[in-house]
Amino acid sequence: MAPRTVTRADLGEAVYQEVGLSRNESADLVESVLSEISDALVRGEMVKLSSFGSFAVREKGQRVGRNPKTGEEVPILPRRVLVFRASHVLKNRINAAHTKVGG
Repeated sequence: MAPRTVTRADLGEAVYQEVGLSRNESADLVESVLSEISDALVRGEMVKLSSFGSFAVREKGQRVGRNPKTGEEVPILPRRVLVFRASHVLKNRINAAHTKVGG
């Protein structure tokens, strides 16, 4: 069985349940937060969410890769990549939940 995916609609519903805003206001709030995070990352800023983790954009230089089928060398162009680093609080919470479920 595939793991469940949390969607924007799920986040909006959670805000609706917890905060008591209307469903439309909750959805707008989620969109606003995600938009602010995206905009900050596009500007090259780091986004830190306390007790959750941090998002950052990292510059990767050009390098030579290899086509796995043919073995041919192929240049991989410079690019920006998004990286996420989970906080210790989140890591501990995930591991505690895994320990309870696993044994």
